[in-house]
Amino acid sequence: MLIDGFPAGSFATNCYVVAPGPGEECVIIDPGQDAEPGIEEILAEHRLKPAAVLLTHGHIDHIWSVAPVCGARDIPAYIHPADRALLTDPARGLSLQAGQQFFRGLTFTEPDEVAELADGMTLRLAGVELVVGHAPGHTPGSVTFRLAQGVLFSGDLLFAGSIGRTDLPGGDYPTILDSLARVCLALPDETQVLPGHGPQTTIGAERASNPFLAAQPGSPAGPASGRGLPGRPGL
Repeated sequence: MLIDGFPAGSFATNCYVVAPGPGEECVIIDPGQDAEPGIEEILAEHRLKPAAVLLTHGHIDHIWSVAPVCGARDIPAYIHPADRALLTDPARGLSLQAGQQFFRGLTFTEPDEVAELADGMTLRLAGVELVVGHAPGHTPGSVTFRLAQGVLFSGDLLFAGSIGRTDLPGGDYPTILDSLARVCLALPDETQVLPGHGPQTTIGAERASNPFLAAQPGSPAGPASGRGLPGRPGL
């Protein structure tokens, strides 16, 4: 399995390219701000042909380049229906002030072909098989993508040492805790976690040391609220 990636744009959102190997078709996960040059570099280096774009959620730092990337390659984008409206109106996922700051003079459109994701569905694309896990809390339509090879693309659900913020429209702290328990903590410790921001980690490392996971049932009390807590990367 070939997995390559880079942090895109001013938000440093991790964009991933996944393929069975060099010279094959591939899928692109979360093409954020100014992601196109980095994607083109990976495609050329590994001689890859994109088959689809997969989106972990609809925040602007993850979907900024989805329409041009899909349009240039005539490929579909996959997103959960609860976040689909953010493709054309990403300001809905931010506070009013932030939306005015980011989107003055900018317009966004859906790719020509959009497919909707559902919890538990298996995507078989470009020789890659990924299981979708609906994981709301950061946004209503947040999902993860899990490879049978023991790799989880966690989006902004789980980071190394932290979790996704829940203080933006559609966020909910109890809901993200439920998603963490249901989608992440049920996985083996050796599962590699490739998050939407920051370095990779493992489920075992986060189970042992992530302070936010201490809020799970049967564990010592964790943070009382997920709102406004520092140290969370991205939107």
